[in-house]
Amino acid sequence: MTEQSGPKALVDYAVGAERVGFDFEVSSDHYSPWLAAQGHAPYAWTVLGAVAHATERVELMTYVTCPTVRYHPAVVAQKAATLQLLADGRFTLGLGAGENLNEHVVGEGWPPVDQRQDMLVEAIEIIRALHTGELTTYDGEYFRVDSARVWDVPEHPVDLALAVSGEKSVQRFGPLSDHLVAVEPNADLVTAWNATDGAPGIGAGGARAIGQIPISWDPASKDAAVERAHDQFRWFAGGWAVNADLPTTAGFAGATQYVRPEDVAEAMPCGPDLDEIVEKVRPFWEAGFTDVALVQIGDDQQQRFLDEAAGPLLDKMRAAAG
Repeated sequence: MTEQSGPKALVDYAVGAERVGFDFEVSSDHYSPWLAAQGHAPYAWTVLGAVAHATERVELMTYVTCPTVRYHPAVVAQKAATLQLLADGRFTLGLGAGENLNEHVVGEGWPPVDQRQDMLVEAIEIIRALHTGELTTYDGEYFRVDSARVWDVPEHPVDLALAVSGEKSVQRFGPLSDHLVAVEPNADLVTAWNATDGAPGIGAGGARAIGQIPISWDPASKDAAVERAHDQFRWFAGGWAVNADLPTTAGFAGATQYVRPEDVAEAMPCGPDLDEIVEKVRPFWEAGFTDVALVQIGDDQQQRFLDEAAGPLLDKMRAAAG
């Protein structure tokens, strides 16, 4: 999570996560942290390039990149192709409609949600076209590409994973993507995806449903874990309709001032109990998700989590998931 650790630490944690047995690693792509207490926001693509070089086996993914305001989609196409080459085919480009927090910084404003989704459709079309390696000109409502070509392209195009939140977004983006991304274990999303014409089937059809859940493991006590989660992750309680539109860390601090520690503890597993974490993750695989990313909250216990808890936790989750 680029919002809670510096770039060198992130690379070290990525290497450690591969060593302990994780199958894949996802990276947020932020210009700002959610809350000032998190304290970091290095450039995700530089970090991912270093991680690609420092690891050998683990899959990599952006979770997720907005290719419409802060980045032009032609630039996203180029850097995704480059990263795929550095990672020897281990990279998936996760895409979404973005958050005001990160996109407003370039001074282009923050469009309403319907327009953001229209822009995302054009961005996907541009990225797909440029990943063919062919000379591309594109004249859309929001983006223009003038005689562009990505010169270094991987042998196989980069898979695209699209963030969806409801049936409308599933129907729109399912046919345009290779995999589903969602942060809630909603079985209706998987069902709707598999029922959408043109969307690759999740599971047997080769598509993946990739979820994410925050956890706050702490070897000492549940109280310490809850305190850290409340300090750094209470923004999560607002829901994505709110999270997408607030522009600053001060806005998130104000919007979450009445979120209590017990509210955070109810929303995510906190403390030393690995079985509790497994039970909180269980709804994802029961909903049909194929992959789940764990976000260990806070930098201060990250290395200890990898050294002491991650291996046993992976064993427990794999056994529980069958």
